[in-house]
Amino acid sequence: MAANRVTLKQSRLIALRRAVLAAVSLLAGTDVALAQRTAPSWTKGATCYEIFVRSFADSDGDGIGDIPGLISRLDYINDGNPKSTTSLGARCIWLMPVMESPSYHGYDQTDYYRVEKDYGTNADFKRLTAAAHQRGIRVLVDMVLNHSSNQHPYFLEALRDTTSPYRKWYRFASPKPVDQGQWIKSPVRDEYYYAVFGRSQPDLDYTNPDVVAEANKIAKFWIEQMGVDGFRLDAVPYLVEENGKLQGTGATHKVLHDYEDYVRSLKPDAYNIGEVWAPHDVVMTYYPDQLDGYFAFELADSLISGVKKGSARGILPPLLRLQRDIPAGRYAPFLRNHDQTRTRTEFGGDMSKARIASFLLLTMPGLPFVYYGEEIGMVGAKPDPRLRTPMQWSTASSGGFTSGKPWQALQSDSATSNVATQTDDPASILNLHRTLIHLRTSTPLGDGTLVPLTTSNDAVIAYLRRDGNRSVLVVANLGADAASGVTLASSGTTLPAGHWTTRSLLGGSAAAPLNVTSSGALNDYMPLPTLAAREGYLFELRAAAPR
Repeated sequence: MAANRVTLKQSRLIALRRAVLAAVSLLAGTDVALAQRTAPSWTKGATCYEIFVRSFADSDGDGIGDIPGLISRLDYINDGNPKSTTSLGARCIWLMPVMESPSYHGYDQTDYYRVEKDYGTNADFKRLTAAAHQRGIRVLVDMVLNHSSNQHPYFLEALRDTTSPYRKWYRFASPKPVDQGQWIKSPVRDEYYYAVFGRSQPDLDYTNPDVVAEANKIAKFWIEQMGVDGFRLDAVPYLVEENGKLQGTGATHKVLHDYEDYVRSLKPDAYNIGEVWAPHDVVMTYYPDQLDGYFAFELADSLISGVKKGSARGILPPLLRLQRDIPAGRYAPFLRNHDQTRTRTEFGGDMSKARIASFLLLTMPGLPFVYYGEEIGMVGAKPDPRLRTPMQWSTASSGGFTSGKPWQALQSDSATSNVATQTDDPASILNLHRTLIHLRTSTPLGDGTLVPLTTSNDAVIAYLRRDGNRSVLVVANLGADAASGVTLASSGTTLPAGHWTTRSLLGGSAAAPLNVTSSGALNDYMPLPTLAAREGYLFELRAAAPR
């Protein structure tokens, strides 16, 4: 077996280090959860927008999206005007891989220091970060640490030459080991290389200090030379396998901790977010002192499931666990990403379900991520290229994406589900996104605590978002029918006792005033006589002057 496992001594040192950190926290009189890294201040109230550059905007008519095209559409994402009604207001973009790669998706790099030629040049990318920063947009790029491409010059040299120093950057073995993971037969000699994600993506060996040093060098290049503000790290549980364990090893946690330390030393307000597709108890092992944040996969599934069923039951528990254990800036709610069936397709094409799901997402705590096209209800299902089809900007033949032939055919609904058509519809899912994303920057939706409320109808979900003395009431009917006479209550303290007035943040009538008992509880409060089917309501609460 290749010499790529951490030693027993190393493992003990890792365990000892963690024990010392925990002991220090206890001696200081703080809970370990409170001793976590602090998210950069810019994340407060922010929303991030995930972009596949190949499918966003094509500037030269070759049918492939590119960086100049993305620059031309930045005002759609955020035009720099806090009061804008035409931009989404996102303060962060996550770009799927933009480094040189032989594949369309880019998750196997051949050059970590050069922008994919289909997308443009390094100079183009520098113009992008400069233009984004002028508008208040932070730029995160996908960083694939686990593996390189099998066409990377270092791997090709390692295959050909057993004396190459790059042999120790990868894992080779002969005969084929019998352990977890995937060993691929070498095309050169009677040996195997390790590639957990398949033949084209050989794993890098992070027990080799030279590999760690190279990962740091790449990060330094993208932060200092290219102007990025952090990274989305792909498939982080798989970085180091040890003792037959494939995911989440002690050595993997150490690599992530040290990587975060290094990136923050370069840029104190950088933000690094990891992909850990796992239940809450597993995700918690990546806190408190590793990356800044991780995606909330359990919450995404609960949101989709609840809206599908038209039931509020089961939606909030994953969010309440996150809120209990992790500061809001350090977890990322979302609905769907580039690997998953799009939200509206999950709902059988029902736009009203997609709309109410987005309403819930954008009224919850955390740093939400919106996958491009979700804000207009784009559809898409496997295979993967059909999850990543061109952005639908207009009713033009190629959706306003390109003047040529798109690299992938547009979805069948492109003539109706597009930016131009929805911009003129005040009730569209696009305008809902614009409104809520902007509200997150100026109301408790962006940083307030979520206080769950009980409802008299299982189809209705309700909660408060509280930030200091400011509060917003969130109510949503997930059912297919209007709901009348729905009342809200709380099992404990919700608000200071007294009389509260309401103001709708989405237009329309205010809710009824509410009275909070001396214990801080809410009893049988009916905000509106009738809640429309699959509709969400937001009310700012204000304490009434004493009579």
